[in-house]
Amino acid sequence: MTEHDYEDLGLVAGLEIHQQLDTETKLFCNCPTDLRDPEASDRRFTRFLHPTKSELGELDDAAVEESRVEREFEYLAYDSTCLVEEDDEPPHRLDDEAQEVVLEIAQLLDMDVIDQAHVMRKIVVDGSNTSGFQRSTLMATDGEIETSDGPVGVEDLMLEEESAQRVEEREDGVLYSLDRLGIPLVEIGTKPDIRSPEQAREAAETIGMLLRSTGQVKRGLGTIRQDVNISIAEGARVEVKGVQSLDDIDDLVRNEAHRQVRLLEVRDELHERDASVGDVTEVTDTFADTDSGVIRGALDSGGKVTAVPLYGFDGLVGAELQPDRRLGTELSDHAKRHGAGGIFHTDELPAYGVTDEEVAALRDAVNAGDDDAVAIVAADPETADLAIEAAAERARTALDGVPEETRGANDDGTTRYLRPLPGAARMYPETDVPPVEPDPTEVETPELLTEKVERYQDEYGLDAGLAEQVAYGRRMALFERVVEMGTDPTLAAGTIESTVTELRRDGVPVENLADDHFVGTFELVAEGETAKGNVGDVLTALAETPDLTAAEAVEREGLGSAGDEEVREAVVEVVERNEQQVAEEGMQAFSGLMGECMGALGGKADGDTVSEILREEIQARA
Repeated sequence: MTEHDYEDLGLVAGLEIHQQLDTETKLFCNCPTDLRDPEASDRRFTRFLHPTKSELGELDDAAVEESRVEREFEYLAYDSTCLVEEDDEPPHRLDDEAQEVVLEIAQLLDMDVIDQAHVMRKIVVDGSNTSGFQRSTLMATDGEIETSDGPVGVEDLMLEEESAQRVEEREDGVLYSLDRLGIPLVEIGTKPDIRSPEQAREAAETIGMLLRSTGQVKRGLGTIRQDVNISIAEGARVEVKGVQSLDDIDDLVRNEAHRQVRLLEVRDELHERDASVGDVTEVTDTFADTDSGVIRGALDSGGKVTAVPLYGFDGLVGAELQPDRRLGTELSDHAKRHGAGGIFHTDELPAYGVTDEEVAALRDAVNAGDDDAVAIVAADPETADLAIEAAAERARTALDGVPEETRGANDDGTTRYLRPLPGAARMYPETDVPPVEPDPTEVETPELLTEKVERYQDEYGLDAGLAEQVAYGRRMALFERVVEMGTDPTLAAGTIESTVTELRRDGVPVENLADDHFVGTFELVAEGETAKGNVGDVLTALAETPDLTAAEAVEREGLGSAGDEEVREAVVEVVERNEQQVAEEGMQAFSGLMGECMGALGGKADGDTVSEILREEIQARA
């Protein structure tokens, strides 16, 4: 793919970062924010959602398109699910803990906190919220972050409720889980100050670092999502949603900029050809005897085939816009939104069981010549009509260049069509939740992760790599907790990062380890109840049997520490067994005997203790 000069293209991009907060309860109720296993669900219920008008009597285009296909939404409820989550009770007041975290984030982003925050309803009819809308609150405005290519302004900071988790896509709807619905979520929107793919990634990384600096954001896949707004000078604003990984942002910006360049080139070529889009026509008779499996299956099920002539489009429907995605793919994306499996078009036919003769007959049926293309849909009658009209409308927008739209991020760095961009009619006030007056003066500014790295090196003597691992790791708060209670910082850091990583690679289920498991283990080491060298074995036992306490694991595995007398007896026995070597080599025999002593004690003593006693015994005989 061509690498463009983004300054010449007039690339403009902005970010929307969505991050779940790690609070005790949800945003509008007292339910826990822990995710549940769908199999733990004890009941289900269903909803059918439809768009509602704004206060001005307007309907949002994105919501209208979402509702064109009638779908049933089923929800998994749990023993922790409440009436607020089911939309059978009004929401409670905004969670105080979530507000405090948001104010910390506002300070890190150098933002102005608003005087009075009002909750708004944002219409969402894809089933991800039982109420048919998402509650969102503007908390702060006008901030800024620094990047190596200059500052990036931060437009707004929102406090929102997280959507329900999709469990299963069905032909007639979606199955959602309510455990995620209502988890506090912050949305950070930057100004359109980003001018290159690399700056987009750096800005996202900086914001991610600031969020994690609070120590109160959730970690793991799905807990942070990035949306990217992208346009070029002659293109249009496109919102790419659902970017899961920071590693994908620069590729997505690069691919979207290239897609818009290619769409403009296609537009210019269509204009030169005086291209146009014809009327939709039924062409079922053309395929009455077809051997194409897709078309045959639709017709045998009572379906039909619809077609639209694309005059002057020959060769351009197959034009590549992104890696392995063409203009025909865009038409197909729109058709799929209305229930079709996709489209066929003459730039790729004959294929899929469609013959040369059928292609020629198709062209005749819609009066298409050699310079024209034809797109077809085979489906049930209603779907076929809706889908071919959607494909035809997308072909018409190709004559104008780049359409404004919302697109979804694919795993390979490309994007797909989702829906039109939402408009102002999507938002209206939430009357069930009173406004709040945030007070940033009572909130302390958190220490940045970059500052923690420096402090861990200076204060605790950690090397730069380990200090960064701990500061940016998921157990940073645990590290600070155990060090504060007296655990050796190097032992704590090495255990939390290196030892846990090694255990994971060995297949130990370290995801079962809770903070209390580490705290209990370090306490036993401090009290001399087990040796430092046993920490990995203790954690292994706890990971495999999480209900055990650290003390119970030590006892069960026989990992208790030997007393000073037992250690000395073992050392003396080793020294006397190697009496001649000690007499000849003196302290030079230390290294070899040290390993023998540790083996004799079977991990029941710390190396420091064994080393001290061994030195004493060698010196006494030298």
